[in-house]
Amino acid sequence: MAINNSEYFNPEIETMSREEIKKLQLERLQKTVRHCMNSPFYKKRFEEAGLKPEDIKTLDDVRKIPFTTKQDLRDTYPFGLASVPLSECVRLHSSSGTTGNPTVILHTQKDLDEWANAVARCLWMVGLRPDDVFQNSSGYGMFTGGLGFQYGAERLGMLTVPAAAGNSLRQIKFIKDFGTTAIHAIPSYLTRLHEVMEQEGVDPRKDTKLKVFAIGAEPHTEEQRKRIEDMFGVKAYNSFGMSEMCGPGVAFECKEQNGLHFWEDYYIVEIVDPETLEPVPDGQIGELVLTTLNREAMPLLRYRTRDLTRVLPGDCPCGRKHIRLDRMKGRSDDMMVLRGVNIFPIQIEKILLNYPELSSNYLITLTTDNDNDNMTVDVELAKEGLTDNQLKDLEKAVCRALKDEILLTPRIHLLVAGTLPQSEGKAVRVKDLRKVYQ
Repeated sequence: MAINNSEYFNPEIETMSREEIKKLQLERLQKTVRHCMNSPFYKKRFEEAGLKPEDIKTLDDVRKIPFTTKQDLRDTYPFGLASVPLSECVRLHSSSGTTGNPTVILHTQKDLDEWANAVARCLWMVGLRPDDVFQNSSGYGMFTGGLGFQYGAERLGMLTVPAAAGNSLRQIKFIKDFGTTAIHAIPSYLTRLHEVMEQEGVDPRKDTKLKVFAIGAEPHTEEQRKRIEDMFGVKAYNSFGMSEMCGPGVAFECKEQNGLHFWEDYYIVEIVDPETLEPVPDGQIGELVLTTLNREAMPLLRYRTRDLTRVLPGDCPCGRKHIRLDRMKGRSDDMMVLRGVNIFPIQIEKILLNYPELSSNYLITLTTDNDNDNMTVDVELAKEGLTDNQLKDLEKAVCRALKDEILLTPRIHLLVAGTLPQSEGKAVRVKDLRKVYQ
């Protein structure tokens, strides 16, 4: 695709009306469903449901199709959901598989080309251009964040720095020496990177050319995003992706920062009640369900992502009509149930980040003591020099605020910066040790 000078990387697609988007979606949905009949899994699934491809006459008919789950991918490991011969595939990505078989996604060359286009579209949308320098501080290999952003940034035409994850001193050297203007990283790592910059006497506002961050891969609050922007003097845009949907490039914020634009030429978006699996009204939080519309090797129909979000009402001032969703509120399978109360880690983070004395590095530990479930929140201090009385007052204030939010009283431990382990991948936020006692 030729690079242009407009606000849109792909004007024809990005400026479509709702009617044009729906027409394209239906055409691609019907084509995808027919293509899925090459997959033994989907062929059998349709037969069991008494469903035929020609039964999909409208977009609403997508609801006739059974859901696909992560367990389906594990049960058919490694290639049971493929819709093309393995000889037509050029790459695969997989999850870690720490709880059983990994989930494997296959790609043809066309799939990789479309993925690169989608990521380039996202980066172009936030103002990046071929004369920018893009540093990818993300893991490569099976993790899709590395190669996804790498090929997308190259497709846009930027000079790319495949720095990979970790090694903050090297990251800082690259940023300064290469004139890096944009970085992709997980939010928790950017906080750590700023700590190292402070230790090294580097002022990101004066000593670097940074202007854009692409952040994602782990749930984070608006408070954490704003803290990152304040620390670096850089605009941080939320990114959404998952390996089952290729990886990054599924959705991205525009410059308005008022929701994630989901690229509906690539996906059908549904929000359902995670218990009843029925659609919820726009504006109500539910589980995100996605259907791929432009994939050859392994299309997925009505995939339950387990991510919780909601449709945002109204049109975006940027002019794009693609549906906007709120930032991910967490995952339905990340929910903690403590003494009958449903709690999500992101609720804890939202409270902690209201206190400038605290950093964004925290750990929630669940234990069972004397037959009672308890929660301990370890959180690092953002600065030194607080007196014992100040620490006690801070601890009490945080405890009260958390109790008001989650209706339970946790134990609070304030720790010196650097106490909790650092992770190069997604930050570990919860340790549930209760099974040890059961």
